[in-house]
Amino acid sequence: MKFDTIVLGAGMVGVCIATHLQKRGCAVALIDRKQPGNETSFGNAGLIQREGVYPYAFPRELGKLLEYARNEALDVRYHPAAMPKLASFLLRYWRNSHPERHAAIARSYATLIGHCVSEHRVLADAAGASGLMRPTGWIKAFRTAAKRDEEFRTAERWRKEYGVEFEALDAARLHEMQPNLAASLVGGVWFTQTYSVGNPNALVTAYARYFERLGGRFLIGDADTLSGQWQVETDEGRVEARSAVVALGPWSERIASRLGYRLSLGIKRGYHMHYRPQPDAPLTYPVLDAEKGYLITPMDRGIRLTTGAELALLDQPKTPDQLDAVEPIARELFPLGPRVDAEPWMGQRPCTGDMLPIIGPATHHSDLWFAFGHAHHGFTLGPVTGRLVGEMMAGVAPFVDPAPFRVDRF
Repeated sequence: MKFDTIVLGAGMVGVCIATHLQKRGCAVALIDRKQPGNETSFGNAGLIQREGVYPYAFPRELGKLLEYARNEALDVRYHPAAMPKLASFLLRYWRNSHPERHAAIARSYATLIGHCVSEHRVLADAAGASGLMRPTGWIKAFRTAAKRDEEFRTAERWRKEYGVEFEALDAARLHEMQPNLAASLVGGVWFTQTYSVGNPNALVTAYARYFERLGGRFLIGDADTLSGQWQVETDEGRVEARSAVVALGPWSERIASRLGYRLSLGIKRGYHMHYRPQPDAPLTYPVLDAEKGYLITPMDRGIRLTTGAELALLDQPKTPDQLDAVEPIARELFPLGPRVDAEPWMGQRPCTGDMLPIIGPATHHSDLWFAFGHAHHGFTLGPVTGRLVGEMMAGVAPFVDPAPFRVDRF
């Protein structure tokens, strides 16, 4: 089986890259060990985050660092045994979270985020999946006036710098929009440009089916067999292509490392659980409990509770302590019914030390491309990344400057 391009990884990023390349007339084989959208893209919060111009930074306040060191925080946990291997990534992450560096990183990151909703809408329209996207925005809710007012100022700065639209909610307006939230909440920020998706896997699947309607092939295969210029073993035999794209999310570093690239990718894991909605308490908007570090959001399967970050090594066993810790707090925030899932789901987010994804040609191999490291925003940035990679591989002027995302910055 011969193709123009092999795309390794059928999450949101890989599916969108394969689709954009197929639209440009390439013969594309999309390869994964599972069906599309069944790893990290399956369990995210389902948000297309137009407001996410500042990637999530590493805390620098001494008090917060000491809290995290005790490994009892609700929003961040870690595996002690993983810390030696994650040390270089965390040090780089901490340095780049300095306010001046973080602001510079945001200027590059915003060039991608600014297109996330429009690129999703184009692809969803073509795939017949627009009905899966809801223009609800999402709400960041606050327990204290000090945190509320601080976030109001931050949102106003984002509006001036990057056109992020929001509504500042006092307590009355918050409870008008979303009744049944705890009366103790003092307000919120409603980011109005963000879209929510009630079934993230269904959206990835719709994009993958569109890719196949365009003539692309999806195959179950083993990315670890990548060799030569370029070959991969699949359930239907060996696939060969002139070029290859590595879009394997957290598993990308394993392939890149074998090929000689040292990228210092870190893993942030997250968990979710679904709860049966209460008949008299519908959840209309995704809501983040900003001071506790978890989010509840309406999904087709029920109300999904997603946790913060867990620092661990790739494929270590699940440790859903955060979920168990925040569930009773979430039940106080909003009336949740019984659990729906038999066990918590876990996903693994690929993160770089400078919070920017790796998008572009590999430096030591011809016709090899990288597209991973999107951290919390792989679902958000899939179509943007797909268009950017498609344009670069086609040799046309890219709609976004790819320089900040090049692999040789490491």
